[in-house]
Amino acid sequence: MTTYRFPFAHFLSALMLGLALVSTAACTSTSTRQSTGEYLDDSAITIKVKSAILGDPELKVFQISVKTYNGTVQLSGFVDSESMVDRATEVAEGVSGAQAVKNDLQVKKQ
Repeated sequence: MTTYRFPFAHFLSALMLGLALVSTAACTSTSTRQSTGEYLDDSAITIKVKSAILGDPELKVFQISVKTYNGTVQLSGFVDSESMVDRATEVAEGVSGAQAVKNDLQVKKQ
């Protein structure tokens, strides 16, 4: 009776293929998770929007929180007037890479 021995080269090839598939799958995005590239793109957009808000003479406020997910910028926090809410939207929409803006800013009650 002859026994078949699985050659080590086949095992090594299968292992490398499996590792390649797992590493590729880890870098892809899903509906609930971003790929590394998407995360970095969104981080860059967030930084640009924050800088634009701080550089705008009408806004220049630290109370606006900016988050970006898949190109959609979300603004939240409290501002002094409705015109500041509108201006923050305009500034965020003007940033390259921002595909949409969701403005959840609230006007402070005086």
